[in-house]
Amino acid sequence: MKFGIIKERKSPPDRRVVFSPEELVRLKKEHPEAEIKVESSDIRIFSDEQYANLGIDVVNDVTDCDVLFGVKEVPIDALIPNKKYFFFSHTIKKQIHNRALLKAILAKKIDLYDHETIVDENFKRLIGFGRYAGIVGAYNGIRAFGIKFELFNLPKAETLSGKEAMVERLKRLVLPPIKIVLTGNGKVGNGAKEILKAIKMKEVTVENFLTKIYSEPVFVQIDVLDYNKRIDGKPSDKNDFYTNPKEYTSDFERFTKVADIFMAGHYYGNDAPVILSRDMLCANDCKIRVVADISCDVDGPIACTIKASTIANPIFGYLPSEDKEVDVFHPAAIVVMSIDNLPCELPKDASEGFGEMFMEHVIPAFFNGDKDGILARAKITENGKLTERFKYLQDYAGDYKLESVSN
Repeated sequence: MKFGIIKERKSPPDRRVVFSPEELVRLKKEHPEAEIKVESSDIRIFSDEQYANLGIDVVNDVTDCDVLFGVKEVPIDALIPNKKYFFFSHTIKKQIHNRALLKAILAKKIDLYDHETIVDENFKRLIGFGRYAGIVGAYNGIRAFGIKFELFNLPKAETLSGKEAMVERLKRLVLPPIKIVLTGNGKVGNGAKEILKAIKMKEVTVENFLTKIYSEPVFVQIDVLDYNKRIDGKPSDKNDFYTNPKEYTSDFERFTKVADIFMAGHYYGNDAPVILSRDMLCANDCKIRVVADISCDVDGPIACTIKASTIANPIFGYLPSEDKEVDVFHPAAIVVMSIDNLPCELPKDASEGFGEMFMEHVIPAFFNGDKDGILARAKITENGKLTERFKYLQDYAGDYKLESVSN
């Protein structure tokens, strides 16, 4: 088995990588029968020399490798036919801009495994960069607050060496007694919480958050039933919410009346209700002045997320009364941070963590006959056809006539 780490070719450049040099050394130690090559790259967070110094082959040609690992979409002209590829293809939700990519993958008879489709037997995702999105998003949310109110000016996350450097910078601040509401209990939400706990911010209950006044900054982490309620007022539980999302409406307005910063780290399903509406933001008693939309669903559940911001220009102002972008310092502006590739600001930490997850959950499947079905569930295409799990993409693939193949 020959594994290849491919150079990232998408623009703007992404410095992340699936495996750090140290993680590849571990792979070779645990599976000495594996051959590993790293395609030379001048943008990767780890240099060619760092790999070579640890005995990893750095090459300009990976066409002899069986399995190729990348992070972002591979440009169509760089795809090597008849290979197995792992990368974020952004096709499983029928994203229009990547339709041609999926068609090319099928035409070139590539076996595609998407990092998003690597799941356990309960279809829970096993790997991803969510934790690092949460970490950077929380930092950026506090940074945005400092800029808006001209209290402090933290450096951009991308200029710092990693999480610990972020925490060090945040600990130097003397924050006013702000209240932060954080949605989500998954990897993203818990990544954001990790930062807030690291700077010793006090976590409080929903009831206390809504009713008490504090002399120090505090935060509350809320789950779906804290910010959604049944329209008919009947009792509910999570299973009911996920089964019948259209029977629910937002109960988030009570948090808008007391929170200064909203950090959004939730997962949002297509039929779930809007969380933060424009009406809520227009209300005279709305206190929220900064929204760090880590999940970044444009035109989705958070009314002020009218676009994705960028690492170069991470924040913008939103004027609820006119539903438009304005200057951050407009007196009525909500400051929005909605970067859609936050882990790119923490490429070293994110790459190291991603590689550890990949080693734990994916690599063993290549050597144990895929006894747990990890590879089988993750495979989107095989030999020019869609697999059974992903046959719903057939219409998305257009005029390319496909037959589903069984996993």
